[in-house]
Amino acid sequence: MKLLINAMTKYLAGLVLVGLLLFPAAGGFDYMNAWLFIALLFVPMFLLGLVLFLKAPELLQKRLNSKEKENAQKGVVLAALLIFVGAFMLAGLDHRFGWTHVPAWLVAAASVILLVSYGLYAEVMRENAYLSRTVEVQAGQKLVDTGLYGIVRHPMYAVTILLFLSMPLVLGSWISFALLLVYPLVIVLRIKNEEQVLEKGLEGYKEYKNKVKYRLIPGIW
Repeated sequence: MKLLINAMTKYLAGLVLVGLLLFPAAGGFDYMNAWLFIALLFVPMFLLGLVLFLKAPELLQKRLNSKEKENAQKGVVLAALLIFVGAFMLAGLDHRFGWTHVPAWLVAAASVILLVSYGLYAEVMRENAYLSRTVEVQAGQKLVDTGLYGIVRHPMYAVTILLFLSMPLVLGSWISFALLLVYPLVIVLRIKNEEQVLEKGLEGYKEYKNKVKYRLIPGIW
């Protein structure tokens, strides 16, 4: 029951926060792109959370814990939070004042990318039961090197970059998209520190780095 209450509280808090960032900036509730975005994000989120609650409650508990222990990661998390707050508010203001326009076909394509990304997000969690939201090595943690982890070392970050860059396009704002282009740079900083932690604490990680060469994008980095 405690886990259920915690999960629902954070889910509803996230829903309310997104609404507060988008609709006041947009000047009202007649922001159809925002309603589309909320549906695309929070309906799959609810379904995934329900599956985790029923099938993998320990993993759900890990995903709800967002308190970083690594000092280097606290600044990264704060930077990411500020980027998202700014991006959502800019999207609302862009809609309100009509600064930029994203064509309908691109909004539709971004919506598909968002849903596919969320599906990949769920797949990464299925493959790795140790997938915490914080940078840490857990007791008894085992190295995962198959599936998406056999393609890149950090598939969750790769998927979230794709997911988050599709969001401002669904919201119909090029200005918001421009701001979110900073997010991959934040992820690069997070990965560099995370790999140091994993090399020290996770058995076999150095060998894994030799086996899977790329961190985020095959053939690039």
